[in-house]
Amino acid sequence: MAKGKIIERINKDGSHSWDVIVAYKDNITGEWHHRWKTTDGSRKADTLKTKMLREVDKGDYQKPSKMTMETHLNEWLNGSVRSTVGQRTYQLYEYIARKHLIPVLGAIPISKLRAQNIQSLYADKQSEGLSPRTIELLHITLHKSLDNAVKTGLLVHNPIDAVDRPKVERHEIKTMSEDDVNRFLDEARKGDYYNLFFLYLFTGLRRNEALALRWTDIDLLGAQLSVNRTMQFIDNKVTFKQPKTAASRRQIALSPSTCVTLRLHREAQDKIRQRFGMVPVSDSELVFCQWDGKPYSPDVVTRNWIKTVRRCGLDGIRLHDARHTHASLLLKQGVHPKVVSERLGHAGIAITMDLYSHVAPGMQKAAAASFDDAIINRGLQNNSLESR
Repeated sequence: MAKGKIIERINKDGSHSWDVIVAYKDNITGEWHHRWKTTDGSRKADTLKTKMLREVDKGDYQKPSKMTMETHLNEWLNGSVRSTVGQRTYQLYEYIARKHLIPVLGAIPISKLRAQNIQSLYADKQSEGLSPRTIELLHITLHKSLDNAVKTGLLVHNPIDAVDRPKVERHEIKTMSEDDVNRFLDEARKGDYYNLFFLYLFTGLRRNEALALRWTDIDLLGAQLSVNRTMQFIDNKVTFKQPKTAASRRQIALSPSTCVTLRLHREAQDKIRQRFGMVPVSDSELVFCQWDGKPYSPDVVTRNWIKTVRRCGLDGIRLHDARHTHASLLLKQGVHPKVVSERLGHAGIAITMDLYSHVAPGMQKAAAASFDDAIINRGLQNNSLESR
């Protein structure tokens, strides 16, 4: 229990001031500490004492830390971040901290960081021409680091909670029509990535999910594939890891044409191996890879996609838009959003509907027409029968 007292003092100029002193015991070390504030007026001193005692007793007061933001960010990066996130995510946080946060906020003691400092950082970065997405990443990185400071007792409250989150305009989703897909695939047949691009369009897989597939993940008889891992390509080194979420670990039903495409793809792989005097492809090997079994570079795959869409007049359609195309066409065909959500590996149907809201108007019209067909038209038919 904290204790407080008020001491009245007479200053050199004859005026009076009141010192408010609150003593409290550290719950961790057991040591006693003192808070000391001065005010002008006995009533103000009484009010201040009550406030200080309440803050200490409720745990809303933390002894100001002398640690700077630079030290905190470095400790956060080398501690909880390194041990809890993937390598690519760690590199992103580290880049943001060293490039943007430390040069501006590094010298400020963490206990003196205020919302105004953070808001000014965003404004300055915006005036420098930094993209809204990068400023949002500054916000995310700083928020996570300061949340850690609260968790470890360096702060009582996170000052970023009082800051307006930077607004980021979502890029308009571009998708292919049914005719666009056929035109694109006709062009893709001329290159080495046709089968891979076909799978992207017909399953909605993420780029690195498809590149991590092994033949053991594909059941051509059962017409389905399993997503059990994803590829990471960092510093020219390939690693594989489990998907981030449980929803991303999923099974996807394959269409008959997709099964045929994959079967022919494996036969072609075996012929190439045979030509070089190598053993046939084993189930443990990658489905999509170089002729000798080495993984594809994700960036090379993306560059080949860009070249293909340009050649067939679909410039601006990204590789990730194959996933959007798959989802949009399914929804337009009346496939239940829950099924689409499961195929994409979304955590919930709300994410799917939020992303593909542009398809909703067509779905709404189809639903209205279906209701008319079920109620009005049936009623007309019944009336017609009764009149006979």
